[in-house]
Amino acid sequence: MNKEFLAAIDTLEKEKGIGKETLFEAIEVALISAYKRNFNTTANVRVNIDRETGGIKVFSLLTVVEEVSNPQQEVSLAEARVYDPHCQLGDQIEMEVTPTEFGRIAAQTAKQVVIQRIREAERELIYENYVDRVEDIVGGLVQRFDQRNVIIDLGRTEAILPPEEQIPFERYRQGQRIKTYILEVKKTTKGPQVIVSRGHSGMLKRLFELEVPEIFDGIVQIKGIAREAGYRSKVAVYSTNKDVDPVGACVGPRGNRVQTISNELNGEKIDIIKWSEQPEEFIANALSPAKVISVELNTEEKVATVTVPDNQLSLAIGKEGQNARLAAKITGWKIDIFSESQIAQKNLSSLGLFQEDETQEGEALKEAAEEEAPGAEGGGEGAAEEVSQEAPKEVSNEAPEDAAEEAPEEIPEEAPEEAAEEDQEEVLETASEEASQEAPEKGDKEEEGGDSHEQTP
Repeated sequence: MNKEFLAAIDTLEKEKGIGKETLFEAIEVALISAYKRNFNTTANVRVNIDRETGGIKVFSLLTVVEEVSNPQQEVSLAEARVYDPHCQLGDQIEMEVTPTEFGRIAAQTAKQVVIQRIREAERELIYENYVDRVEDIVGGLVQRFDQRNVIIDLGRTEAILPPEEQIPFERYRQGQRIKTYILEVKKTTKGPQVIVSRGHSGMLKRLFELEVPEIFDGIVQIKGIAREAGYRSKVAVYSTNKDVDPVGACVGPRGNRVQTISNELNGEKIDIIKWSEQPEEFIANALSPAKVISVELNTEEKVATVTVPDNQLSLAIGKEGQNARLAAKITGWKIDIFSESQIAQKNLSSLGLFQEDETQEGEALKEAAEEEAPGAEGGGEGAAEEVSQEAPKEVSNEAPEDAAEEAPEEIPEEAPEEAAEEDQEEVLETASEEASQEAPEKGDKEEEGGDSHEQTP
């Protein structure tokens, strides 16, 4: 080892970011392996590299004995006292055993092991660097394609963009620069493996933090995100400063801020809504861009019934239910959406059922009263109907005198035409009888008048 070797270590430290001491330790371990392999020894040895000169020395740990039987592990008392005059039998002493021919062989072997240790140290450094950046955005170049995976060059390492984390229908080309979101960093035998995503909702959040200074400074907070990557997303925002409009801050002048984010995500539509502590208001905002008339909550089942204008129903539901689905996801409520006409029809149906129930209840009470009527004395609706039905029979079967007494109460209401005809016949018969009685009396008077006339002179 010479000064050129020390200069090379300094260069590695600067270029690879590996500490000089780490490199020296790796070289020392490599030289121990080379010494044991080349000199066929199992001795307990230690290699020391002078950090200033680059000189190498090999030391062996030997046990002090009176008679040496294993030179690789033992040393005589006389020889040991040359290095340490105070050593005794049974002591362990470290003695230099650097072979004269160790230089060339050790250097070649050490070089291979050093390279391996440098790679390991570099991998560990990369792992520590990226494991601290999980849930952060990194930029890279599309390097190649491995089946459906996209391999992205991050500079010091490569990242894998699996198909399930890609934006649907997004196409990538070699050399394209893209931003990705670090999901996970794994340790493998081939080094750290970085898994990235472009479809995760965390990426949308990080993009807003990069593009909107108010979010980065904490004035505007992102309360929730619901995303269907490549299609549509909803972002709920809240302002800690009443003078700052959270929605306007995220949209930016002429929509520049949100448009930049949308372009980065392959034209994904982004709805920015105002977060509220009141569930009714938050749900109404979440259904944007549709207008909401009313929101009714069932807190036990956590279901919201939303009424919208007839011409806003399809807009509130969205294509294939996407708008309603994202609103339910970001609010945490199950949302049922109805138009005004549907609610009106529903209310009418409910009213009709209520009236029908009342009618059925009234009929049931009437039937119950009729069933009880035969056993009751004097009264009730059923009794009155029964009397009125039997009255005509009594009038037609009784003598005229009885009929004359009862008819004023019974006949006007339910007496048939036959009863009226019988009354007329009775009146005629009475009149004829009176006429027949008056006729004889008149005849007698006429006779009396005739006799007197004859007797007159």
